[in-house]
Amino acid sequence: MAVSPSKVHQVFLKFRGEQLRYNFLSHVTDALERHGIKFFIDKYEQRGKDLKHLLVRIEESSIALAIFSSRYPESRWCMDELVMMKKLVDQGKLRVIPIFYKVTAEEVKKPTRDNEFGRNFWRLAELVSTTSSSRDQIKHWLEALESICDKMGLSSEESSESDFVYKIVKEVKTVKEAIDIEEEEKSFWGEILKIKVRNFQFPTT
Repeated sequence: MAVSPSKVHQVFLKFRGEQLRYNFLSHVTDALERHGIKFFIDKYEQRGKDLKHLLVRIEESSIALAIFSSRYPESRWCMDELVMMKKLVDQGKLRVIPIFYKVTAEEVKKPTRDNEFGRNFWRLAELVSTTSSSRDQIKHWLEALESICDKMGLSSEESSESDFVYKIVKEVKTVKEAIDIEEEEKSFWGEILKIKVRNFQFPTT
């Protein structure tokens, strides 16, 4: 998969704002800034604009960090954005790195009522499951959770917060370098193809 490095934002950060914005997330964004990595978080978005406007920001990014916490599935906004991320990943237009902050990958991948993440998910599902289209959307949420959690991710378990932030930045840099290499190879072979086309001699009759 080749994702263009010319996109506006290198990294899109998705999280449950009320829970993470002013502590863990601030440490992540500070670290990204120190390493010269451009990112986008929705605090820069104008309030009152609909979800479609924010989804454009995901499409403008090469990498997305899906930062799962226990309160992440309280928000329909978060879940709908996750579905959009899955769609772009399936199209080869985005890389997603799942980040598990004080939750496990299994709790997120298969939400149950045995833990806070799962209880919050099913509470939201019950609130929206009034129509057939809403029930279809819940199915899409579950598919997105499973798909994103199948990606190589990072967990806060057995790490100090500073070490965890370091691992996140290191992984972002690794993925970014891989994208750059893929794009360079794509450009190289594209130029080779152009040369071959220019030099091609059509057979004379």
